Amino acid sequence: MAKVCDITGARVSRGHTIHRRGLGKKQGGVGRHVTAMTPRTFTPNLHAKRIFVPELGKHVEVKCTARALKTMAKNGIYSTLKKAGLVS
Repeated sequence: MAKVCDITGARVSRGHTIHRRGLGKKQGGVGRHVTAMTPRTFTPNLHAKRIFVPELGKHVEVKCTARALKTMAKNGIYSTLKKAGLVS
């Protein structure tokens, strides 16, 4: 199952965490040094929702992010789903 939002298209992105070593100069050390760049993934905040669409009179199952839920609350469920191409 792909981790992609049906409405916004948000998907998993990749990045790095930076590992540092040493004591900072303000704390009396010689300074912080980067020792490694470890790969990591940033996953979207996905939720599987069953949303009732009053204009259609039925429920629609959508896998969407929390941001997409806020967008639906602001712009309306039907218009948001129609713009995403999930309903006709």
